[in-house]
Amino acid sequence: MTEQNQPHLDPDTRARTTLAQLPKKRRLFTIGFYGLCLILGVVFGLLNNASVNALMDFIATIFTRLFSFIAVPIIALALISTLAKLGKDSSSGKLFVRTIIYTLSTTIAAAAIGAVLFWVIAPANVPSELLGGVEVTATQQSTSYFDHILAVVPNNILQPFVSGNVLSVLLISAAVGIALALMPKNERREAVLNTILGLQDVLFVMIRWILAILPIGIMGFTAKLVTELGHGIILGSIATYFVVVLASNFIQMLIVLPGFLVSRGLNPLRVAKGMFPALVVAFFSKSSAGTLPVTMASAEDNCKVNPKVSRFVLPICTTINMNGCAAFILITSLYLMQNAGIEITLGTTIAWILIATIAAVGNAGVPMGCYFLTLSLMSSMHVPVLLMGIILPVYAIIDMIETCENVWSDASVANMVNQDLKDDLAALDAADANAAEAKQAVQA
Repeated sequence: MTEQNQPHLDPDTRARTTLAQLPKKRRLFTIGFYGLCLILGVVFGLLNNASVNALMDFIATIFTRLFSFIAVPIIALALISTLAKLGKDSSSGKLFVRTIIYTLSTTIAAAAIGAVLFWVIAPANVPSELLGGVEVTATQQSTSYFDHILAVVPNNILQPFVSGNVLSVLLISAAVGIALALMPKNERREAVLNTILGLQDVLFVMIRWILAILPIGIMGFTAKLVTELGHGIILGSIATYFVVVLASNFIQMLIVLPGFLVSRGLNPLRVAKGMFPALVVAFFSKSSAGTLPVTMASAEDNCKVNPKVSRFVLPICTTINMNGCAAFILITSLYLMQNAGIEITLGTTIAWILIATIAAVGNAGVPMGCYFLTLSLMSSMHVPVLLMGIILPVYAIIDMIETCENVWSDASVANMVNQDLKDDLAALDAADANAAEAKQAVQA
C-alpha cells in the first residue's frame, strides 16, 4: 500500500515500512560490492606495485573527472528549481517567513561551528609531496578581495559553466531561480520550469550510473590511501580533519539545535524522543527526502505538530535545510585550500560561511551533492583535489551522520514554527471547524 492509503500507521510502523521498501537483494549486493572493492583497494595498496599503483591512479583520476563533469550542471539546476518552487509554493506568509528565518539561522550556525572548530583544532596539512608539491603562486598571493569579487561576477552567461567557476554558476543560478519565482504564473513560466526539471531528471539518471560503479572508484582511492599510509606520513594530519567534521556535526546535533529549541520554550529530549523513528530511517537511508513521510508522521503524531505546519514546513526544510552539508563544504574547502598553500584568514573564513550556506541550499536533493559541490568549488579555484579521493572511502559514514543531522534540524524548525504560531493555528483550526459545521447545517 502507498503512504496515502495507510494514514492510520504509527511512526514506528512507517519507519519499518520505509526501510523495508529498500530492495533487500539490492542492498545486500551493494554492501557486498562495496566490501569487496574496499578489500581489493587495501590489498592493492599494500602490494605497492608500480603497475598496480598506476592503474589505481588511473581509476581515481577517471572518477574525479566524472564528479567534476556532473557537479556544475546538477548544482545549477538544483538551485534554480529550488528557488523557483519556493516562490511558487510560499503563499502562507507567517509560516514561510519563520521557516526561512529558522532554516538560515541553523544552517549559518552549522557553518560557523565548523569554522570555529577548524581554527581551534587546526588540522595539520598533508605533506606537500603527496599533493605534487603544489604551492600557491605569486599571482594568487597578491589577489585582493576586490579581485575575488570581480572573478565571481560573470561577463557572459556561458563562461562560468565552461571554465567551471562554481561561485559564478551559483550567482547566475540564484538570479534565474528568483526571477522564475517572481514571474507571473503562465504557460511560458511553466514551460521553462518543466524544461529545467526535465534536465535535472536526466542528470539524476547519470548520477545513478556513476553511483552504481562508485565502488570501483573507491577501490582506486582506497589503494592510493593505503599506499600513502604505508609511508606513515598522512594518517595523523587527515585524522584531525575528520575530527573537525564529526565534532561539528555532533555539536550541532547535541548542543546547538537543542539550544534553539530551548530558546522557544520546547523540551529537546521530548522532541528527540518523538522524532526518533525519523532519525533512525534518515541514518540508514541517507536520504532526507526518502525519510519525509516518517518525519511528517513523527512530527504530527508524537510531537503534536499541527498538520498545517508539518505539511508546509517539512517539505521546504527537506529542500533547503542542510546543516551537515554547510559544515562539510566549509571545513573541507578550507582544508584543501590550506593544503594548497592559500592563507586562511578571518575574512576568508567569514566569506566561506556565507558561501557554504548558499551552496548548501542549492545542494538539496543531489546524491552526494556536498561532495560534488566541494570538489567543483575547489577545481574552479585551481586547488588540488587529490585529498577528496582520500575522503571518499569514509564519506558514506559522514553522509549518514549528516543526513540524520539534517532531519533533526528539519524537525526542530517544524516544532519551533509550530510553537511560535500555536495561537494563530488554534484560531485557524477553530474557524475551519465552524465553517465545517455551518456547511453541514446548510446541507441538512
